Amino acid sequence: MQEVYRLTRRVARSKASVLLLGESGTGKELIASAIHRLSDRTDGPFVRVNCGALSESLLESELFGHVRGAFTGAINNRTGRFEAAHSGTIFLDEINSTTPHLQVKLLRVLQEREFERVGDTNTVRVDTRVIAASNRELLDLVHDERFREDLYWRLNVVSIRLPPLRNRREDIPALVHHFLNLYSEANERYVVHIQPAAREALQDYHWPGNVRELQNYIERAVVLAEGDELTVDLLPDVVLGKERPQAARLAGADLETLTCAVVEQGLSNSTPEEDSLHARIVNRVERELLAQVMIACNNVQIKAAKKLGINRNTLHKKLKEYNLEN
Repeated sequence: MQEVYRLTRRVARSKASVLLLGESGTGKELIASAIHRLSDRTDGPFVRVNCGALSESLLESELFGHVRGAFTGAINNRTGRFEAAHSGTIFLDEINSTTPHLQVKLLRVLQEREFERVGDTNTVRVDTRVIAASNRELLDLVHDERFREDLYWRLNVVSIRLPPLRNRREDIPALVHHFLNLYSEANERYVVHIQPAAREALQDYHWPGNVRELQNYIERAVVLAEGDELTVDLLPDVVLGKERPQAARLAGADLETLTCAVVEQGLSNSTPEEDSLHARIVNRVERELLAQVMIACNNVQIKAAKKLGINRNTLHKKLKEYNLEN
């Protein structure tokens, strides 16, 4: 994290694009905001866009704006986020979720500092710094031809990688105290002490949701506390090892996070045939992931295969292998 802070300070006053890499919940938006505040653009706007939250057409309009009549429902002209961020910074979160069409337009903005609104022929020029973030390895997507290589190198002038919380457990006590103070003040409480058993449980948990998950649990504990101490009974069962990690978190996590979760849950359900630890871990992780993606996609295999980035036949084979077919 000291290296993250050092890079943040060094890159802030430059004009370079910055690529933030790390799992969800590691604080990429906070670093983007810090870069903006420490830059010469601090008096300009800081505009956030979650590229994974919108469809291609909506995201294109959100980023570049549109003119009246550009599409059904476009009853007025609209200024896009790039224009709104003129003289400031735009933070493009989950850049990995953008489509090839949008990647072309983003590349042009980065190279030429210009674009056209949806449905318009007039060119708009902007002076906007771009900070992008991804919870996926973009270079892997480039190799799979799912992300443009030229855009990758334009974004990746300076990259900052944020480590997951499980790899910096020494930061947990300081973070806990910070969130205790924050939420005690917000909720007019006075929770300032931590029970040793609670501290140990927080240190031992693998934190698939990273700092965001820790923040959530500390806020919960402060709200439920009856005294001035965070006690072990205020922590959720999943932190105490009494409940398996939520499937939603597993479905959105990377292989390392999933593997940690599986190892901590134990391998009691492994079949006798799986005679290697590695195979058992991979099988448990893969089955969990497939099951949750199918639930999220309402058991539509075409949709699930697209979400997983695999062939439908491959998905069908895997579902049959793990007895997940309806």
